[in-house]
Amino acid sequence: MRIVIAGAGEVGFHLAKMMSNESQNIYIIDDNEDRLNYVQSHIDVFGVKGNAKDIHVLKEVKVDTCDLLIAATSSEETNLLVCINGKKLGAKRTIARISNYEGIGSEMRKLYSELGVDDIISPVELASKEIKRLISQSAFTNDYEFEGGKLTVFGIAISESSPLKDKSILDTTYLNPNRSFKPIALLRHDETIMVQGDTVLLENDIVYFISTPESIDDITKICGQECFEIKNIMILGGSRIGVLTAELLEKKYNVILIEKDKKKAKQIAQRLKKTLVINSDGTDVQALEEESIEDMDAFIAVTGDSETNIISSLVAKSHGVRKTIAGVENIDYINLSHNIGIDTLINKKIIAANNIFKFIRKGEVKAIANLHGVAGEIIEFNVKGGTKITSKPLRELKIPITTNIAGVIRDNEGFIPFGGFQLQEGDKAVVFSHTDSIQEIEKFFQ
Repeated sequence: MRIVIAGAGEVGFHLAKMMSNESQNIYIIDDNEDRLNYVQSHIDVFGVKGNAKDIHVLKEVKVDTCDLLIAATSSEETNLLVCINGKKLGAKRTIARISNYEGIGSEMRKLYSELGVDDIISPVELASKEIKRLISQSAFTNDYEFEGGKLTVFGIAISESSPLKDKSILDTTYLNPNRSFKPIALLRHDETIMVQGDTVLLENDIVYFISTPESIDDITKICGQECFEIKNIMILGGSRIGVLTAELLEKKYNVILIEKDKKKAKQIAQRLKKTLVINSDGTDVQALEEESIEDMDAFIAVTGDSETNIISSLVAKSHGVRKTIAGVENIDYINLSHNIGIDTLINKKIIAANNIFKFIRKGEVKAIANLHGVAGEIIEFNVKGGTKITSKPLRELKIPITTNIAGVIRDNEGFIPFGGFQLQEGDKAVVFSHTDSIQEIEKFFQ
C-alpha cells in the first residue's frame, strides 16, 4: 500500500512505525524539520517538509495515487482540510484525527463523508470508552469485546490462590469442561509468551483469555480474582478525557472529579449533571485524603502530566483503592503499569493509532485491538469463501505457531474453536497473532 501521513507527532510517528514493519510505502509530511529528522532516523519512511494543507505539497507526494491518507496533526481543522483536499485530488481513502468529540455525531460524520473524510478517529472518545470498559470489569487489566460481547478478550493476573498457579494448561483442562474459553497469551514482566499446552502459569502472570459471556465469571474465580463492585470513583483532571469519562460513568456510579483550575472547574460543573466537581489540587496527598480517597473503589488520573497521573495513582493504591487507571502521554511508559503497581496505563494516541491501523490490514478486517504491553494484535476477520483459511480444519492448515485462531462468531453466536474446527464463508474469526506472524496469517484470509 502507498500511505501518506500528515503530521510527524506522536500519533503520526507511532502509526508510521507500526506500518514500516509491514513493508508499506510510507510518506510523512510535517513542517517541523526536527520532527521529520527524528522520524526518519528511527524508521524507513519518506519525509516531506511542508504544510500538508498546501495543495502543492499533497501533489508532491502524489496523493492522487495513495491508497490511504491519514491526517494526524494536532490541529483538527488541518486534518479535515487535508482529507478534503486529498480526496478531491484522488486519494482512495482518508482518515482524520479529531479531538473535538462533541462534534462527531452521526449527522456530522455524514457531512464529513460527503466532503471527502471517509473515517474519523477521536483519541479522546476512544480512550474514554476504554476506561469505561475497564471500570465495568474491575478485575481485568484490559479487555476488548467483539460483536457486542459475544466474545471477549481480557487480561487478568494469576493470584497466589489460583488453581492455575504453577500448572501447565494441559494439567488444568478439567477447569474448562465446556471448552468455552481458552488462554491465548501471557505477559511475564515485559515478555510476551504465546500460550501452548505445556505452558506453565506463574503467580503475577497477566494472562489473556478469550471467552464466551457465560464463562467470564468462572475465569475470574479460576485466576483467584474477583470482579468487585465499584460504586465510588474519583477522577483526577478536568481534561477532555476526564470530562467525557465522567459523563459516561456518572449515570451508573458516584463520581467525583477534581480540577485545580477554579474557572475550569466551574465550567465542568455546569456541564456534568451528576458528578461532584471539586476545585482542589489533586497532586497534594493531603487534599486527596480530605476528599476521602480511601472510600473510593476506583481512581482515574487523566491530567495532562504523565508523572502526576502515575504518582497520584500509586498514592491511591497506598490508600486502599482497588482499581487504578492512569493516562500517560509518554508511550514508553505503557509497559510499566504491572511492574509499578498500577492496574492499567492508557495512552490515547496509541489507542487512536491502533484503531487506524486496521485499515491497512490485508483480508477483510472488521476490528483490530492491541493489548497493553503485548507484542501482538487481535484481529477480527470477515471470512470469505475460497480463501485458504476455509480449505481445511484448523489443525491441518499449518498456521504459524505464534498465531491462534482464538474465537469464531457464526450465526450471531460466539464460541471457541479447537483443532478439528473448520471455518466457513460468513464466519467472523478473532485471531491473536504475534507481531512477527501477522503478515503470514493475513495470507490465509486473502
